[in-house]
Amino acid sequence: MFPQKIKTKRVYEPPEPDDGLRILVDRVWPRGLSRQRVAADLWLRDIAPSDALRKWFGHRPERWQEFVQRYHRELDARPELVSELEDYLARGPVTLLYSARDPGMNQAVALVEYLRTRRRTHGTEPRQARSGPPPTVPANGQSLELAEPPEEGTRRISPRGRPQRPGRLSK
Repeated sequence: MFPQKIKTKRVYEPPEPDDGLRILVDRVWPRGLSRQRVAADLWLRDIAPSDALRKWFGHRPERWQEFVQRYHRELDARPELVSELEDYLARGPVTLLYSARDPGMNQAVALVEYLRTRRRTHGTEPRQARSGPPPTVPANGQSLELAEPPEEGTRRISPRGRPQRPGRLSK
């Protein structure tokens, strides 16, 4: 069932075996963390709120509801990224990583809410995986390699923890 397949976790927390596919959903790389410490399999930078929305919100609790509404409108405008995330959900458990301090008010929580609302309004379960075997998370913390080049908005993470250009595979 969908709610058990997706969870959120602060990027500063250590990875756990039940995390499944770990996807960083921040627009900027978490301050002071190496690639190994983050242990993200993918960085979906463009699914994060826009810089303007992120700066406007500023993690002010009184702006939370408006932030969620605006972020959901941004997600409505990027259905290809939402579909990509739904594909990963169809393959197995997913953990959305965020760097915000507040575990209840951050873009990962808003993104999960969006996915659940979308499922209820469209009356569908997350889509079935497109093709191929389900991804597995390497035990050694290396980046997960996909059979196809990443979609627009997907960032690979280089061995030095820096994002690479879309379509370029990490070693």
